[in-house]
Parts: sequence; C-alpha cells; structure tokens
Amino acid sequence: MKYILKAPLGAAVALVLVTPAMAQESSGSSEEGNWTGLYAGGSIGLGRADDKKSERLIFDTDGDGDFDDAVTSGGSDIFTGYCSGRSRTGDAADGCIKDRTGTDWAGHVGYDMQFGNIVAGVVAEGGIADITDSATGFTSEPGDYTLTRRLKENAALRARLGYSMGNTLFYLTGGGAYGKINNRFSSSNVANAFADSGDSDAWGWTAGAGVEQKVADNFSVGLLYKYTSLDPDDYSVAVSQGTAPATGPFTNPATTSGQTLISRSNDDFNYHTAKITASYRF
Repeated sequence: MKYILKAPLGAAVALVLVTPAMAQESSGSSEEGNWTGLYAGGSIGLGRADDKKSERLIFDTDGDGDFDDAVTSGGSDIFTGYCSGRSRTGDAADGCIKDRTGTDWAGHVGYDMQFGNIVAGVVAEGGIADITDSATGFTSEPGDYTLTRRLKENAALRARLGYSMGNTLFYLTGGGAYGKINNRFSSSNVANAFADSGDSDAWGWTAGAGVEQKVADNFSVGLLYKYTSLDPDDYSVAVSQGTAPATGPFTNPATTSGQTLISRSNDDFNYHTAKITASYRF
C-alpha cells in the first residue's frame, strides 16, 4: 500500500493526530463520546487497482463461447508475453507502464447507535472515481493489445462496528459495493478491425477500517481504508479481418463471423482506497 498515498496520507494522519487537542480545547461544549445519531458528509482520497502480475489475455477463436483457444500462425502461438498495465513501446522487451493511482470522491449519509463503548451503524455512500486496471498482451509481429477497465462511479452500503474512546472512534466496516466500469481497448495493430462491448456494471463487496475524531459537537474528521472487489459484466473485443489478409491469425473461416474474441483472464476489478473523511452530525 506504500504507493497509494504518501504526502496526502501523511497530511491526513497529521490532521487526525492534531484534532484530539483541538477537541480538548472545545470540550467544555462537546458531547463527550456521544456518537448516536444521523450524520452526513464526504470523503476524498486516492485509489489503486491490484497489480495482477499473472494476468493474461484469453481468446475464443472457434466461436464456441469458451475463451480457451490460442491465436496461432504456422501452428505457433503468436502471443509471446503479457504484463499488467499499458505497453511502453509496443515491444514486449520494454514492458508495461503500471496503472496510475487515481482519485476517489464520495458523499455519504449514515446513522450510528452507541451502547457503552460500542458503536454500531450503517452508512450509504456514492461518488465518482478514476481508477484504472489494464492488461496487455504482446505478439511476435511485434504488436501490443491492451484491455483497460476504468472505474468511473461507485457506491456502497456498509455496516460499521466500532469502539469509542470518548471523542475518538475506531471502527471496522464492510458491505455491498457497486461500480460503473468504462472498458477501453487499444492496439498497435492497424490492419485488423476491432469492436468492443462497451461499458459494464459491476457488483461486489467492500471492507476496511477507519478512525474518526470529533472536533466539535457536530463535526468529525477521520481516515478510512477500504479494499473493494467488483465483478464486472463480461467484456470482450471482437477482432475481424479489416484490411489484413484473410489468412491472418485473427481470422477464422470456420466461424460464421470469422472473428476472434479477446477477453481478460481475471474477471474481478479489485482496488484499494485510502481517504480523508468529514461528517456533520445532526
């Protein structure tokens, strides 16, 4: 996780360390340890997809719906290697550029109940994100073929269970999650024609932990880490002949369409986020 947040997380940690002193200065008017009630607010942070070094592209060349085929030329597989991220130059020897860290903004509304030192509640959140997850295959031509998922929107309904130490709350959280995925394809191959199946919805789960600090009667700030696993709808790229020779490796005369379908070996979109939170408590 060291690559997810450096300066932003450091600033957030400093903020949370400073706020207990701020809370003590205003303790004459604060409701010490009272976490029961409705709250609303927002969060901002950074996220990064899992680096799946073993991921590869998979192919359906015979039109049977199973991605268990190889794209061959002269009896040999034309794909010579794979990597996580986007191709640097189109040559497998130069490897890939890793997916960048992206932003994650959200609004939330929730309700907590306190029982002694135990705090339990539920929170709904939704917002926009810019987190990418790419996989690239290289061929002997040479050439590169990159499939990219980009998380654009996300939402979750989470339970929270925490322990209150006065105006400081430590908690665990988890629940169901949703994401809107933008799928993109790119290739250095300009001879064949490509068509993809567009954006997709994704459902899954999220879990994490956080700390929240009251800095006034009705205002709290905190830090939140979450791991989210989404299962997007199937996405594939159809490769047809285009201007390439009819004997090209992607053209299969045995099928009605003559197409090869490309997809990814990993069905999941998994990512980490670290965020600063702020809430107004009614």
